[in-house]
Amino acid sequence: MSGISKRSIVIAGHSTSVSLEPEFWEGLKAISVKRGMSLAALVADIDSKRTSSNLSSALRLTVLTFYRDQQTNSETI
Repeated sequence: MSGISKRSIVIAGHSTSVSLEPEFWEGLKAISVKRGMSLAALVADIDSKRTSSNLSSALRLTVLTFYRDQQTNSETI
């Protein structure tokens, strides 16, 4: 994996910075395209549903779950 990339995102009208590896940013972009929403809207949705106190961790877990579910679904076909 590459180094950490920090980005500013507006969530519910407030700007915040999120640090993730570029591969996770790419995963989040792919998820947002698949769901037909902007990256900022996806992050806001994840933020509103997270149970952990760390947004970066919640974003990483979302990407992990998305790709794990894709793998599981392709194995059952």
